[in-house]
Amino acid sequence: MSLPSHSGIFAVVERQCADSEPTPPLRLFDGPDPAGVPLALVRARQLLYDRSVSPAARADLWHQVAERARFGGDGPDWPTAVVWLGLPGLRKTAFNISWRCRAERGDVEAELVTCYLEELAKVGAHHPDPGGAVLRSACSRAWSVWRKARLETAVDDVDRIGGPREEADAEGYWQADYEPVPRASGLSAPVRITVPAHRVEGVRLGALARAWGVADAAASVGYSGRGRQVAKISLRRAGTSG
Repeated sequence: MSLPSHSGIFAVVERQCADSEPTPPLRLFDGPDPAGVPLALVRARQLLYDRSVSPAARADLWHQVAERARFGGDGPDWPTAVVWLGLPGLRKTAFNISWRCRAERGDVEAELVTCYLEELAKVGAHHPDPGGAVLRSACSRAWSVWRKARLETAVDDVDRIGGPREEADAEGYWQADYEPVPRASGLSAPVRITVPAHRVEGVRLGALARAWGVADAAASVGYSGRGRQVAKISLRRAGTSG
């Protein structure tokens, strides 16, 4: 069974360039003809990522792509075509960022396209590997943006340190407390997280442990007596005494 295709910026660009042949075409300089061989857009994209093509010829193609990004051509199609030519080098990173950072795919794709175009604009006339440099820099920048965004993601309790505000309905919140057994290393301080009541039913210990980075320490609510106790987790309505 095939999965439905993602409808984001990448998909829109793919559709727009399906039958596009912007002018002037890219030319392959890898033979006796000093004027080069004109390339269909699909063939040009294949060659840009084909490592069997000589590095010099691929570098020249990327320089032409960078030139089209700066100056365009005879029609309005080159700006979109420039993005389309870069998608094979951005697609895997878009998937990885979306999955690992739990980010919206459309936002990730937009960031990658922006970074790609900005890096393409920096390509020098004599850079030996413009394609590799552009794609590596664009992907690295996007990763940095989303790692930082992940660290700054607001949670339900971000403005309720110590419990919900007085004006909030305390009955609508639950508090989860993680109290580890004192030890020399690892998480050693109690952690309290306030969770909206409508989310409590779907919360499991494993999910909480993964979210707090203690998945290797907390495995179940019960304590069978085997091994050593590592922590105690309790759940109560916010505002109630422990």
